Amino acid sequence: MSASMRNLCMSAALASALALGACGKKGDEALQGWVEADFIYVSSDEAGRVETLSVREGDKVAKGDPLFSLDDDLQKSDVTVREAAVTNAKQAFERASDLLKSAAGTQKNYDDSQAALRTAEANLSWAETRLKRRSQSSPVEGTVHQVYYRIGETVPATRAVVAVLPPSNMKIRFFAPEGRLPTIAIGDKVNVSCDGCEKDLTATVSFIAKNAEYTPPVIYSMEERAKLVFLMEAKPDKPSAFRVGQPVGVALQSAGAPK
Repeated sequence: MSASMRNLCMSAALASALALGACGKKGDEALQGWVEADFIYVSSDEAGRVETLSVREGDKVAKGDPLFSLDDDLQKSDVTVREAAVTNAKQAFERASDLLKSAAGTQKNYDDSQAALRTAEANLSWAETRLKRRSQSSPVEGTVHQVYYRIGETVPATRAVVAVLPPSNMKIRFFAPEGRLPTIAIGDKVNVSCDGCEKDLTATVSFIAKNAEYTPPVIYSMEERAKLVFLMEAKPDKPSAFRVGQPVGVALQSAGAPK
């Protein structure tokens, strides 16, 4: 979600929280919230051109499923060069070892050739890792939320190509009045409703902000500007029932209600 959209959602939620906080029964007020998610952005360490794209928006992926690959000609050439360096270093080390055994060589030459071999092997491992990372697979199980680059397009280094959304990363964000803080805690259940959604959806409170938010300027007044609200987050018990950016209503359960 973009910063501007997030700010708009937060302002709307703040306004709604205060406007609706005075309505309804104490302990069961309806608060306005929205759905957000923590996406997993999959990228490549280095720049390159997209050669294969194995997924589309909306696809379900398991952990380890292929997502995309970038051109790897330069990385393959680098591996070939490093392999040749390892071969030469092995030969030099074997000669130094034989010379040392026959007393025709020195310990220093043996140590230097051994160090050179280790360096060559490390460089080869590094080159092979670079080559392997030209192809990226999904690090988690989830749904492909967005594909940012297509086949043939050049991707800057570390720029995400695919965003994956694990169901467990969905969250409901809302603001609760300061007066409700003593009656809600992390782990409590809240009721969640939205247009067209099934009934009796719930979520579990997972975060309560330590710092208060003031009412946004659009509803400033002598009566309202001193009121405080606190940002809260809740993990939906049925993530598949929601969509990112969707507005929802959140009802804090009354004290003594079943959780």
